[in-house]
Amino acid sequence: MNPGDDAGDGVLSAGRVGRAHGLDGSFYVTGARPRLLAPGAEVTIAGRTASIVRRAGTDRQPIVRVHGVNDRASAQALRGQTLSVPAADAPPLAEGEWWAHELQDCVVLDGGRRIGTVTRMIELPSCEALEVARETGGPLLVPMVKDAIRGVDVAAKRIDVDMAFIGD
Repeated sequence: MNPGDDAGDGVLSAGRVGRAHGLDGSFYVTGARPRLLAPGAEVTIAGRTASIVRRAGTDRQPIVRVHGVNDRASAQALRGQTLSVPAADAPPLAEGEWWAHELQDCVVLDGGRRIGTVTRMIELPSCEALEVARETGGPLLVPMVKDAIRGVDVAAKRIDVDMAFIGD
């Protein structure tokens, strides 16, 4: 699962421009999705598309430089902007992995009983979780672990969960 603030319309958020790093236009990426930040990848920042020409740092704190951003002041001017990538250009995920936007609006069921609808993905310290708007009652967090999730059918927009495991 890959959480994030996807913009919809087939666009994935790759993170946000953080503080500048060095003098060459490189910057840290906050809330990064490392798979989307490969050298050569095309990203859109502030309405402009550019390719990643440098990738350094770690997956947790990646540092990138994009074509056309050549100095520290230019990198600082972009701080806070979202880096986005067309979903069609995203690398394929392994079996049992989904992009957050694929799960949004899925119906959540416990067997045949309808629980609610996924509103978003949340990254918790120990795992990712689905925030579910229940049919009745307040929101529900469903951890993205095998014991809680029986099955996911993205094409049918259905997720089967084990409410006994969740404790509700």
